[in-house]
Amino acid sequence: MEESRSFFRAKTLSFLAMVVVFLLVNALSATYVGFDFIDAAAEVPAGVAWMAAEFLPTVESLSKLDSILPALASTVLVSVASSCIAAVFAFALAVLGSRTVGVGKVAAFLARAVASVFRNIPVVAWALILLFSFKQSEFTGFLALFLTTFGYLTRCFLETIDEMSTGPIEALQAAGATYFQIFAQAVLPMTIASAISWVLYMVETNVRDATLVGILTGTGIGFVFDIYYKSFRYDVAGLAILAVVVVVIACEMTSNFVRRRII
Repeated sequence: MEESRSFFRAKTLSFLAMVVVFLLVNALSATYVGFDFIDAAAEVPAGVAWMAAEFLPTVESLSKLDSILPALASTVLVSVASSCIAAVFAFALAVLGSRTVGVGKVAAFLARAVASVFRNIPVVAWALILLFSFKQSEFTGFLALFLTTFGYLTRCFLETIDEMSTGPIEALQAAGATYFQIFAQAVLPMTIASAISWVLYMVETNVRDATLVGILTGTGIGFVFDIYYKSFRYDVAGLAILAVVVVVIACEMTSNFVRRRII
């Protein structure tokens, strides 16, 4: 009994110590950058009121839907294309670099290194880097989304393949199956549901990221938003934001429905 009390006492003290450290770090950070939480909190109601008044779409702004909807469709298509194409390359690299069915330690190291590099560079940074080579175009936005998605999915697929049961693989190896037969009969059937789930998640994420990328690359709904925002047509900019929100929610609902069907 005494040991149990000591254990929970130590856990409680550790938790309190982490909370104190967290608060101290936040206080020091706020002091360093000159951030005043009380003043910021006091400005929130005024900021919310301004956004509600300025960004609320009007009847007049609905006339701009003919320019918003095509740009929104372009953004969604780029997001889907970059996610699906990146998934194919990421899955191939993950299989080759897997510790379970990979082709060696060197391939495993390279696959994880590539995934870390591509995944840890933000999509905005990729867009800025690629702008110097490919200028403002749909292809620049596609590449930025593709590279980030490729790194993220490679990491996810590596973990999925490494965590699967090795029983079917060992049985096929014992029966003399080739590498491609093992992939087709064991690896693919056991990982396809999880892989599709990750791809659907990335489609949702890329629709949101593509809006920001579009501002930089001058394409899609992000470019339309930027034009109206800089023209002080906040009502139309708010309509563009609302359209993006509706599409993201629709993508999430579709993704959840598909996940329930396949998992």
